[in-house]
Amino acid sequence: MFDKSIQKLLATRIAVYLMTFLIVTVAWAAHTRLFQVVGKIDDTLALLNLACMMTITFLPFTFSLMVTFPEVPLGIFLFCMCVIAIGAVQALIVVYAFHFPHLLNPQMERAAHRGLYRRHILGIVLRGPALCFVAAGFSLFFCPLSYLLMATVIFLPYVSKVSSWCKSRLVGPQEPPAHSVEFFTFDLHEPLSKERVEAFSDGVYAIVATLLILDICEDNVPDSKDVKEQFHGSLVAALSVYGPHFLAYFGSFATVGLLWFAHHSLFLHVRKVTPSMGLLNMLSLAFVGGLPLAYQQTSAFARQPHDELESVRVSCAIIFFASIFQFAIWTTALLHEGETLQPSVRFGGREHAFMFAKLALYPCASLLAFASTCFLSRVSTAILHLTQIAVPFAFLLLRLLVRLALAVLRALRGLGRPAHGGEEDARAPLLPSTC
Repeated sequence: MFDKSIQKLLATRIAVYLMTFLIVTVAWAAHTRLFQVVGKIDDTLALLNLACMMTITFLPFTFSLMVTFPEVPLGIFLFCMCVIAIGAVQALIVVYAFHFPHLLNPQMERAAHRGLYRRHILGIVLRGPALCFVAAGFSLFFCPLSYLLMATVIFLPYVSKVSSWCKSRLVGPQEPPAHSVEFFTFDLHEPLSKERVEAFSDGVYAIVATLLILDICEDNVPDSKDVKEQFHGSLVAALSVYGPHFLAYFGSFATVGLLWFAHHSLFLHVRKVTPSMGLLNMLSLAFVGGLPLAYQQTSAFARQPHDELESVRVSCAIIFFASIFQFAIWTTALLHEGETLQPSVRFGGREHAFMFAKLALYPCASLLAFASTCFLSRVSTAILHLTQIAVPFAFLLLRLLVRLALAVLRALRGLGRPAHGGEEDARAPLLPSTC
């Protein structure tokens, strides 16, 4: 069993990671929306954007400080200052672009109330940095409140919408001012386009896969001197020591690859991403980013066998949450299928059943593996490796199994119908054909 201090450190690391990852995604979304307003870029905007990117790339260092020294406020303070700097640079981009209207999007350039739009965009861009400014102040004497304020940055768009809804319920709908006749289409609270969400998601999956490769290349190449002295020159014998590392790598990489494949299949059917789907996608990606941690835990079985059970459970939990949020995205899309789904998949059919089975495979497998470790703790490692091996084969057989299940349901439904309608029912399939 894990020592209590190690459990606390691991929980702190995961919590801080999730919060910082989601804050980075909020900054990315705001930056992408910003360049929907800016249509052209000159040298000054390019340099400002470079400064923004440089500050964003410094965030992982501040995250490492927060995790390694959770009691020291310097890490939180530096992280907040980075977010403030990012917001300040984005505000400079807005001010500069509106000062030279030819740099704006054509729709914005022709707008009669550019000053109103500039204030609107600046207000949205600076809300998060303003909260982080307050959080930086509280970090010097009360860190929990700083974390709470930083978490508020993630859900700020949704808090704004809820407050607006409550205000309309209490006060009633108000007449818009005369100067808002022109429709402002660049609302930074709205979700990004489907293409941008897919591009960002593919980038996260690619980076996670790269981190797995770097981990195994960094620590699992034996030293030539050790091969000669300890293994009498046998490279095969030296590599056999790293067997658990390679097994954990292949299992983790297969998990990343299949989760990406499920994500890609899901978004093939999606036409539009709603705000709730965007939030669920970010939560799924946050746990996908934790898969390198799962690899590090499972590859350490040979060195730390006493921590084996907890490591398996941590890995199962990360895989479960990464996949269950994908399942939630599909469920949310079905609830608003007229708005979110492609017309070819709006009315059920085999593809609906197949997508449900595909997205439910990893949540069910990881949950089953986690539950099995509660009763078979001595073979927890074997359970995890068996799950990692079985799931890819289940993916290959999934469409066949779904077709067999639908055929059985069709047969059972045919048995329950009156005999006089049998000939007509035989010609009408239970479900539409494959999309």
